[in-house]
Amino acid sequence: MGAVKIGLINDEFIVNPLQSLIENSPLNMVVAATEEGVVMLEAQSMEVSEEQIVQAVQLAKDAIQPIIQAQKDLFSRLNIQKREFLVKELDQERFAQVEAQVSQSVMNAFLADNQNSRRDKIKEIQESVLSEVPEDDADLLAETKEIFYQVQKKQVRKFILEDHKRPDGRAFDDIRPITIEVGTLPRTHGSAIFTRGETQCLATVTLGTTEDTQRIDGLGEERKKRFMLHYNFPPFSVGEVAFLRGPGRREIGHGALAERAIARSIPDDEADFPYTIRIVSDILESNGSSSMATVCGGVLSLMDAGVPLSKIVAGIAMGLVYEGDRHAILTDIAGLEDHFGDMDLKIAGSEKGITAIQMDLKIPHLPLDIFEEALLKAKEARLKVLGKMKEALPAPRPEISPFAPRIISIYIDPSRVGEVIGPAGKIIKKIIAETKAKIDIEEDGKIIISSSDMEAVKTAEKMIRDITAEAEVGKVYEGKVVRLEEYGAFIQILPNVDGLLHISEVSHERIRNIRDVMKMGQVLEVKVIAIDENNKVRLSKRALDPNAPPRSDTRDNRYNRNDNRDRRPDRSGPPKKGQYQKDRY
Repeated sequence: MGAVKIGLINDEFIVNPLQSLIENSPLNMVVAATEEGVVMLEAQSMEVSEEQIVQAVQLAKDAIQPIIQAQKDLFSRLNIQKREFLVKELDQERFAQVEAQVSQSVMNAFLADNQNSRRDKIKEIQESVLSEVPEDDADLLAETKEIFYQVQKKQVRKFILEDHKRPDGRAFDDIRPITIEVGTLPRTHGSAIFTRGETQCLATVTLGTTEDTQRIDGLGEERKKRFMLHYNFPPFSVGEVAFLRGPGRREIGHGALAERAIARSIPDDEADFPYTIRIVSDILESNGSSSMATVCGGVLSLMDAGVPLSKIVAGIAMGLVYEGDRHAILTDIAGLEDHFGDMDLKIAGSEKGITAIQMDLKIPHLPLDIFEEALLKAKEARLKVLGKMKEALPAPRPEISPFAPRIISIYIDPSRVGEVIGPAGKIIKKIIAETKAKIDIEEDGKIIISSSDMEAVKTAEKMIRDITAEAEVGKVYEGKVVRLEEYGAFIQILPNVDGLLHISEVSHERIRNIRDVMKMGQVLEVKVIAIDENNKVRLSKRALDPNAPPRSDTRDNRYNRNDNRDRRPDRSGPPKKGQYQKDRY
């Protein structure tokens, strides 16, 4: 047996592509196969067609053959002698006896209306058979249990292959009845209950901020994960009483499959939807393919939460009974058909194509033509399920839940991040205290503001923009006098920007003392007339007076007015004694 990874780069399939290529590939598939055929496959894709999947699997099977041959060559050179293994055969006479005794009653039990009745009847029949075996004969007791299991398996497979019926009465292509409820839980950000037959999933969505992202410290660089799906399978979902423990390998695997199926429909975080998204799937009842119910329920809960999905995704599980030249492909397999069948093929996708696949087999390999047939039948079923989902909720809700945080992202010059934070965080703490908003600042200048109150978000945004705003030449600002000097007044036009209003720019009339016309704290309108290379801002109040006569002098010679306070030192002619020292001072 061998395995390869298949990618799709520039519409060409690549065997074992580099990780840097697979990250942007519409297809990421792992295939395991023997010389005869495929054994297992798992894939995540971007709406890849069924025909492309078949081509990729065929390529993988061909690429695996040299790997298998290399193993054979190595094995032959090492001269390893395999140990003999004898398969323990069941007593055929005993098998025939038990089969004749219980086959009809077993089949009648399988045709029960629900799995609880079916389970109780099968248990009753088994206890009846085991009661005839001496309690002290452990070997015969174990063999009888195995015989009873094989009788059940034989009866189910015979019923399907020979009578062309399924235990619950459905045709091979039928899907069990589907019912959907959305917005069931009033306080969550999004919720949905998806029921298909005796499988029921309660999916809830929580929307968080960037602080809620999961940090993944793996083999590569640390990365952040903003979309998570967690799957829970409590014992009561299958009628059992047991401790509620953390998720095991099965639960983790089912959650990972559903997450892959939905992941590529999640909107981009930068421009479209800057939220961290978590789905929790709780299986309330299970009789076949709860992972695909999780896909359907998860998508519906996202739509209920107002997440603008790029595509609507549904999932379906396909089964197979395969003996000799006979086979039956079963759509939407129930637990009994999964248990006694030969294949569990889970396929999720949109109307355009497949987004995730997982296939496990109980037979040595799967012929490619049967695999292709299963894919096409799964597509028909998937479209039916999508139709049911759209009947319940045609599109994502236009607004997110009122309980979810409102988030906006703004960008500032990275060099000005320190101004927003302030010394010892003084400025940012003040903004948070006044607005009650949650603010995350990143080194690249990205600032994320969130709050359940949109007004608080807008207020915090304005405060930050005021801090980082820059003066523009020709723009009029309302400012406050913060300092008075003989030559003019300093006006604060922005929280971090002061400009000089020279005494000559206050009015078209001559002013001898700036304090005659201005006082500290006074608020007035001024216009930015110049910003020099050192970012020093020059202001004018005179420029706002439509009746002011035009200036004939330039900005440089305004200092040389007939006013001794503003006159520059006269450096014409030879310097006088002590002049350099005085000028320097």
